[in-house]
Amino acid sequence: MRFPRPRPWRDSALALFLVLMSAAPRAEPPAISGGSTGVVPGTASLLEIKGAIGPATSRYVTRGIEAAARNGDRLVILELDTPGGLDSAMRDIIRAILASPVPVVSYVSPPGARAASAGTYILYASHVAAMAPATNLGAATPVSIGGDAAPAAPPIPLPTNTRKADGDSQPPAGGEGKGGLPGDAMRHKLVNDAVAYIRGLAELRRRNADWAEQAVRGAASLSVTAARDQKVIDVVANDIPGLLAGIDGREVQVGDHTLKLATRDLRVTRAAPDWRTQLLAVITNPTVAYGLMLIGIWGLLLEGYHPGAVLPGVVGAICLLVALFAFQVLSVNYAGLALVVVGIGMIVAEFFFPTYGSLGIGGLIAFVVGSLILFDSDVPGMGVGRPLIAAFAAVGAVAVAGIVYLATRFRRRPVATGAQGMIGASTEVVGDFPGRGHVRYGGELWSARGQASLRAGDIARIVKVEGLTLWVEPK
Repeated sequence: MRFPRPRPWRDSALALFLVLMSAAPRAEPPAISGGSTGVVPGTASLLEIKGAIGPATSRYVTRGIEAAARNGDRLVILELDTPGGLDSAMRDIIRAILASPVPVVSYVSPPGARAASAGTYILYASHVAAMAPATNLGAATPVSIGGDAAPAAPPIPLPTNTRKADGDSQPPAGGEGKGGLPGDAMRHKLVNDAVAYIRGLAELRRRNADWAEQAVRGAASLSVTAARDQKVIDVVANDIPGLLAGIDGREVQVGDHTLKLATRDLRVTRAAPDWRTQLLAVITNPTVAYGLMLIGIWGLLLEGYHPGAVLPGVVGAICLLVALFAFQVLSVNYAGLALVVVGIGMIVAEFFFPTYGSLGIGGLIAFVVGSLILFDSDVPGMGVGRPLIAAFAAVGAVAVAGIVYLATRFRRRPVATGAQGMIGASTEVVGDFPGRGHVRYGGELWSARGQASLRAGDIARIVKVEGLTLWVEPK
């Protein structure tokens, strides 16, 4: 039996490789929790909420939070600058925040921005609330569609540093009914529902619930310094890097467990809305939806006036369908929509049944009133621009005035058709006749009668028409 010869160089290389492998540091997996030491740098997703909060905004934020969870982002930053928006869109965003496995930071920025109304609710729902200098939040009183803001109840007493300098507290905002209840029952229910909602968010995130209630009942607002002092927000930061440094090491409750944020070295990536969201943002703009509806109605009317033109009908049908989709998504006052349609119908009817402005003026009034109440104008950014309404109303007024002018002018003209149109017209006598004969009128021979004797070739004037007989006299 033969034994292999020992190879010292191979054994030495194998021993050296095992020593190096045992001494090499093991890579740590990415993690959200834990300190900044030994953690592999990750990413934070930045979503921007600018302007009024509507269906497009809620879709963009909801999809952004879901994408951040799929991509393994450690943080989601919502950069807020909003005057408020629709309640349904706001609640969709808050549901996405509460269900997010990734911590969400709401940051009111840049300086001069605000998180009013729906923005305040979103700020309270987030795991971390932050503001830039010279920003504000609050004024979260809900308003109902087509109505005024709900009357405010007496504000909840706050600590002494929130009272006026002379020691008097803020007086009630009015609108109380019997028993201290604000306004009617519907408004009372609306306010109480909003109060319960924002207090629940405040208790979940351990923020100032009393001030949150006052922001709903009394439309209270706070500057950034006052918000920090009253524990409404957690951090004041000048910019995104300052925000990441300021929340580094903070513990937040995500679901049923606590996470310690490691954000100092995160790389921030902006998540842009996709084309569907951008398209939804365009067509759900109240002014755009209003214009699409008018284009659709007039396009179908033009197609009806000129069958076979095709283009007006196609454009009108598409615009009207898109407008109806936008109305389904938006908060629409259907009484206003009905008034707009009735108004346009009355203006169109004026073309066919001239009533010297009665139908046209009534339709114009209905159109303007319906346009003003068509959308929830009490929600910032959710109303139709009044200059646009005024422009369409001016066009309608000019059309009605033109119809009235033409109708009046043509009424003063002599009748040009029928038997009445023949009276006063000239005719040529065919053959002599003392009282009965024939005349030529319009290239045709007519039986004629007259009290004067007429000769062939004379020009006579028609004074009366009886059936197929013309009464004439010398001209």
